[in-house]
Parts: sequence; structure tokens; C-alpha cells
Amino acid sequence: MTAPTTVGPGAAAVLERADAAGAVRAMNERVEPTLLAGAAAMPADHPAIRCGRVGVLIMNLGTPEATSYWPMRAYLKEFLSDRRVIEVPRLIWWPLLNLIILTKRPGPKGRDYASIWNKERDEGPLKTITRGQCERLQAAMGDSVVVDWAMRYGKPEVSARIQALLDRGCDRILLVPLYPQYAAATSATACDQAFKALMKMRWQPTVRVSPPYHDDPVYIEAIAQSIREGLAKLDFEPEVILTSFHGVPKSYLLKGDPYHCQCVKTGRLIREALGFSPERMRTTFQSRFGNEEWLKPYTDETVQALAKSGVKRMAIVAPGFTADCLETLEELDGENRHYFEENGGERFAYIPCLNDGDLGMRVIEHVVARELKGWV
Repeated sequence: MTAPTTVGPGAAAVLERADAAGAVRAMNERVEPTLLAGAAAMPADHPAIRCGRVGVLIMNLGTPEATSYWPMRAYLKEFLSDRRVIEVPRLIWWPLLNLIILTKRPGPKGRDYASIWNKERDEGPLKTITRGQCERLQAAMGDSVVVDWAMRYGKPEVSARIQALLDRGCDRILLVPLYPQYAAATSATACDQAFKALMKMRWQPTVRVSPPYHDDPVYIEAIAQSIREGLAKLDFEPEVILTSFHGVPKSYLLKGDPYHCQCVKTGRLIREALGFSPERMRTTFQSRFGNEEWLKPYTDETVQALAKSGVKRMAIVAPGFTADCLETLEELDGENRHYFEENGGERFAYIPCLNDGDLGMRVIEHVVARELKGWV
């Protein structure tokens, strides 16, 4: 593999070398795949074993393979069959899911996805952006690691990408769930898939999991800066800005899930970094479904109430998402824009996620560099 001429900030932080060229040479010498120690004495018929490299697997939620009925049904079935996501007893949930939800929802959800679909690449934007994050992270890290990406639901599958890293000689793998705030329904289920793959392996790689980074100063400042830049592009000044996080049932909080607390802390830290008052920047929760109570306040109800109260200008940002997707592009920038305008609001703005831009990559590189210490 050809050594890069530059080393990205994430790799530089990990290497902690003064001489960049010397660091790259040393890095390449360490990570080249090698046969096991003592391979020279192995029998001639011994299988070749590649090892000695470090892998990084970034993992996001997932996206359907197409917007038509059957691909949408397959995606929804995998997602809504996950016991981490739906904790309703199987005897109640199975008939509801298979006889009602998977019959009625694929069509409407497919139309929602079609409204934001990347037609050029024929894929959802979450897949496009996550691939871009992987490519930029690989470029930043140079030859220090092998970077790959996977989706918890849909493709590319977590198990397949772990195997791909093993095939490239990675006997140490860092799993990076791309969720700043931890939730059993996101971070934990992504790791579950990785652990299931490991259970089937005779020779498991050594694995680390990056922790949530909801209060990491690098992340908070990146979000704050993205909001500053987003507001600077507007031709109006929002009276209220919502930081909207994906919701979960309130019962998950009561069972001990830290997600709500981490979201609230993230929202507070962002607000403090920007110097806004609690009245001007508020934290809400979106994307609920079903009759159970979810985390409050609800984003859609808050948007409608603000408009009805006389607020004419508002903006929304989604700091819990590392990449724009259905929940941000269609739900926040689409549905909630309509709610605001239909109830008397006049100017509305959605500020995009960090995605694979410079600010977003600064956060991902920082997290990866921190968690690879001692390995690279």
C-alpha cells in the first residue's frame, strides 16, 4: 500500500510524532498484514493467516434498498422485529406487526423515502453520507487503520463488513456506533449485531467499542459552529431554535436507559456554547409512533404551539443524527415546516446535520483517534 503524502488530524493525534514523514513510515511498518509469529516453521499445508492490522467499523442505523413495497416491507420488518427497538411482548407485537403494520406502512413510508432518495446513486441519503464518512476517515487516517462501514438494518451488513476487515488482516477492530447519545435501541443493537458475528468465529478479533460522546467538547463545538454557520446563511433571525432528538418511549427511560439525560445535556451544552437563553433554544423529541407515551416535549406539538402563539420565525437542528436521513429531511424539513406554516408561522429553516463535511469529520476523527490509543 502506498504511503499518503499527508496525514489527517485524527491520525496525527494518534501517532503523536513530531516528524510526520517518519511517523507514516513507522505506522506502515507496524500495520502491514503479517503471518503469525513462527510462520516460517509452519507445515507447508498450514493455511495462510493474515493479522497485525487495526480496523475501524463505523455503524449507522440503516436504509431500505429501494422505495417500492417489498424492499420497504423487508426493511421495516427487520427494524421493527428488533427487541431492542420494540419491547412490547411478542404475543402482542407479532400479529400487530405482521398483519397490520407490514401490510399498511410500506407504501406510505416508501413514498416518504422517495421524496428524499438519492436518485443518482439509487440509495437513501443515509447510505450516501455514511459511505462518504468512511472514505474521508480512511483518507485522514492514512495507512494506520483499515476503515469500513455498515448498517444495523439493511446493507452493508455488520457481519459481512467485520469479515471483510478480518480478511484484510485486522485482528483488532474498533466499533464506532455513530450515535452521540447512547440508547439501547441504537448503540446497543448495533453492537449486538457485531457480537453475534463474533460468536460464530473460531478466532475472534480483539474488539473495542467507542463510547457515546454526547458531552465531548469537540462534538459540542462542532454542532455549535454548524448552527452559527447555518444561521449566518439565513435572511432572517429565528425567534426560537429547536434542538430535536429522536424520541423513545418514556418507559425506556424509567427502565434505566440514559438516552434522555444525555440528550438534555447535549442540548444544554450547545445552548450555552451559543449563549442563547432557554426560551430561545429548546430541546424536543421527534418520530414517535403508537399510543404509548414517549419522551417529551414532542417536536411536532412544540412547532405547532409556537406558531399558534405568534412565533413567526424558527429553525430546527438535529444534533443526535450524524447524517441526514428520513427523520431529518422528510420529517423535520418537510412535515414540521408544514406544521409551522399551516399554523401561522412565516419563516422556517432546517440546519443540516454535520454529515461528512469538515465539522462532522473533525468529530469522527477525534473519537476514533482517542479510542485507538495504544493500538496504533
